[in-house]
Amino acid sequence: MSTTVVAESWTRTRLGWLLQPVSDRGHEDKMVLSVYRDHGVVPKDSRNDNFNRTPDNLSNYQLVQPGDLVVNRMKAWQGSLGISKYQGIVSPDYEVLRPTVPEYDLRFLHSLLRSRPLIDQYALRSTGIRPSQWRLYWDEMKTIEISLPPVEQQCAIADYLDCETARIDMLIEEQQRLIEMLRKRRGAAISSAVARGLDETVVLKDSGLPGAGPVPAHWEVMPLRYTISFQEGPGIMAADFRDEGVPLLRVSCVRAARSTLEGCNYLDPDDVARRWSHFRVDLGDLLISASASMGTVSEVTEETAGAVPYTGIIRIKSGRMHKDFIRWFVVSGEFIDQVDSLKTGSTIQHFGPTHLAQMRVALPPIDEQRQIAAYLDEQTAKIDTLIAEAERFIELSKERRSALITAAVTGQIDVRETA
Repeated sequence: MSTTVVAESWTRTRLGWLLQPVSDRGHEDKMVLSVYRDHGVVPKDSRNDNFNRTPDNLSNYQLVQPGDLVVNRMKAWQGSLGISKYQGIVSPDYEVLRPTVPEYDLRFLHSLLRSRPLIDQYALRSTGIRPSQWRLYWDEMKTIEISLPPVEQQCAIADYLDCETARIDMLIEEQQRLIEMLRKRRGAAISSAVARGLDETVVLKDSGLPGAGPVPAHWEVMPLRYTISFQEGPGIMAADFRDEGVPLLRVSCVRAARSTLEGCNYLDPDDVARRWSHFRVDLGDLLISASASMGTVSEVTEETAGAVPYTGIIRIKSGRMHKDFIRWFVVSGEFIDQVDSLKTGSTIQHFGPTHLAQMRVALPPIDEQRQIAAYLDEQTAKIDTLIAEAERFIELSKERRSALITAAVTGQIDVRETA
């Protein structure tokens, strides 16, 4: 494949001469479409990761025809746009653009308009105070200049990219399946060790725990509240926040194994002494989020000792359950299953001390708790290394995919013979 720049003979034009805005409304019966950075334009109900609520009244939604370009004005600078393969309707906040002449390969146009150089141009032309408020309007977008090859060469480039990106996408999907398998293996290892211990020959007994299997006969089954103490942080009004003082820990502070002050608020020390002093955390305490997205246990550090955890964060102190074992117990299937069963019928997604007070646990002797924790530290570290390697492979593959598309649609490589 030649590395000669072949775009010198391509035709320069502006997006305003290539596309025109259309706004056809009143088609409530059509399929609702969404625009993704990684997937382009897809039916909204084809994915389960779009949490934007579709309104009951769709009369203002805009009709999209196959071949139209749909642009998410607020996220164009992230690459959230694409040529649609579908007829459907999209939010009035989107821009719908239609090619003015048919002599274009829409696959080529899709790749070109989503390539890195064009996305950089969208960012330059977006307006707003901060990135979360940036918007790209057609008056600015239409001034962007591009180079177009003859339609035959567009087809050749599109064919080449279809083939090459399919190979890369297949490799990415394989690594994603590997990551999913490794995460399941990780969860199974944790749940097995926490629920059954490490000795496969040990004598078992009925645990009496709802939904749980037998446990080692020498483990003691007891209420969780006899093994640890727990307390949820207080609800504090925004009017009590200050620019400095005692840190108020938020969920952003407990997303890693060691807590930080990232994203925290502050409280007046006198107010804390008078109203919230009994909530202040001590060095070595464990903090977990009470939201549905459990998985991280964060330890109080010298930086965060003395802070007050906000409501939604539960402080745990070890007792008969060793601190190292607590870390694994609260992310195990045994713990999560009990939490879910106690929340049955509730519309509230988080759990709290009321739920924890009802839970029971099969507790190993303290030395065995340490052994289980040390084993899980070692095993999960190995799995986490494999997951990190797979995630890095995916990241590099996406970078290569993006670079390949940019090189092809900007004429940096001649793909005609290869295609």
